[in-house]
Amino acid sequence: MDRCRPAPADVRLHPISVELEIPFRHVDMLGVVWHGHHFKYFEQARTELLRSRHLDAGDLIGPRYGFFVIESKCRYTAPLHYGDRIRVDAWFKDIKHRISIQYEITNLSRDNVRAARAHTILATTDLDRNLLLETPDEIQRRLRA
Repeated sequence: MDRCRPAPADVRLHPISVELEIPFRHVDMLGVVWHGHHFKYFEQARTELLRSRHLDAGDLIGPRYGFFVIESKCRYTAPLHYGDRIRVDAWFKDIKHRISIQYEITNLSRDNVRAARAHTILATTDLDRNLLLETPDEIQRRLRA
C-alpha cells in the first residue's frame, strides 16, 4: 500500500443527510432563498454530523476543546424557493490538521437538482482558546471510528 498517495477526492467519511422544508421567512420578494440562509442549512447538517461522532457541545467539545469556523465557501448552482423540500448531505473530508466538512444541497421538490455545494473548515482550540496545529488524537479517533 502506498502511504504517500492521498485519499481519493470522492471519499466521504461518515456521511449524514438532513431533510428540511424552506420556510417563507427565508425567501425574498421574488420567492428565492437569500444566499446567506444556505449557511443555516449547512450548520444544521454539521451539527447532526458532529453529534453522530459524539463531538457535539457537552461531549469532548465544550468541556475539553473548542471548534470554530475558519473558512466557509459555497457555490450556488440552482435557486431554492419557498416550500421546496431539500436534503442537505454532510461528510468529513479531512481531519488531521483541520476538520473539513463538505456539503451538498439537493432540491427534492425539483427533480433532485443540486442547488449548492460547500465546505467549512473547523480549527480546534484548547480550553484557553489556543489554536491547536493538529486535531487531537481523541477527536481523530472518533472521526475515524
